[in-house]
Amino acid sequence: MERATPTSELLGFIVDRVGVGVFVVDRDMNIVLWNRFMETNSGRSSAEVVGHNLFESFPELPVIWLQRKITNVFVIKNFSFTSWEQRPYLFHFRHNRPVTGGIDAMSQNCTFLPMKGTDDEVAYVCITLFDVTDTSISQRMLKSTLRSLAEASNRDGLTGIHNRRYLEELLSKEFSRAQRYEGMMALIMLDIDHFKRVNDVHGHLAGDEVLRHTATRLRECLRDIDTFARYGGEEFVVVLPETPVEGALVVAERLCHAMGSKPITFGGLELPVTISLGVSLWVPGIP
Repeated sequence: MERATPTSELLGFIVDRVGVGVFVVDRDMNIVLWNRFMETNSGRSSAEVVGHNLFESFPELPVIWLQRKITNVFVIKNFSFTSWEQRPYLFHFRHNRPVTGGIDAMSQNCTFLPMKGTDDEVAYVCITLFDVTDTSISQRMLKSTLRSLAEASNRDGLTGIHNRRYLEELLSKEFSRAQRYEGMMALIMLDIDHFKRVNDVHGHLAGDEVLRHTATRLRECLRDIDTFARYGGEEFVVVLPETPVEGALVVAERLCHAMGSKPITFGGLELPVTISLGVSLWVPGIP
């Protein structure tokens, strides 16, 4: 028994009701098909747009890019594809996802399919739009989480400044950069005076508070391009790129004054805190 061939009416029914945007244009960029998905999301019925130029009907489209994309399909006679990561959307359609997803329009994957006639020439190009908003939101959330985890792995849990692991990686990069471009780099290493006495007399909670306040005060004395890290215990390191020795000494004086100018308050106590430091400089041409 011969298998029944789907009729054009049945195919039209499927195209019209599939949950994918489907529209077709001819060589003059006139719309010849506009399915229900496109009607619903664009607010323009098939009767309004079929027979009219795509770009005149939707002037907000990326005309130059889209015209080139469609023309290439006519010329090369092969299908083409664009993902939401290359271009977030073709049509600015609203989506029904929570605004917390951080996306203000439906994310779309697009395919451009050549439709050939009997002479094997491309007569029309069929463009399909796939709603991939959920995938886009998930990918953005995943990337954001990975960035947060990466940042957290570079931070000291107590003080919030960079940790020793990050410092060692940065020093390797900065030293290589300074060698390559014959720049200079200053480094300040410091520690808190008599920190063990704070822990022994007032307890480790007081010691933690001293470390946190020290990190906060010293960080406020530095530039955005400087790197401030906890090396270990009560030891800290400041990396000053492209800084001559005179500038490094000025920063060192500023750090000492910031800590010695006023005590740290903890549990009704005023704990005077001072720091000791050393300055080192790498200059090109000096071994």
